[in-house]
Amino acid sequence: EVNRGRLTRVRSTLRTVEEAIAGGDKAVAKTALRNAQPIIMRGAQKGIMERNTASRKISRLAKRVKAMAA
Repeated sequence: EVNRGRLTRVRSTLRTVEEAIAGGDKAVAKTALRNAQPIIMRGAQKGIMERNTASRKISRLAKRVKAMAA
């Protein structure tokens, strides 16, 4: 199904950002987040998740990336 593929892509990108944050390298985490944002918002646009949920996920990830030590 189309939606299953989209949901898988969104989850994979979220996992990639989580792993980058856990890795401790701020530059890598920042790049991963920058790449993930349009994919997550596209998922919201296509009805995979609510827009507010997508925005909340991006916001919380950005907050965690910003809090990382340089």
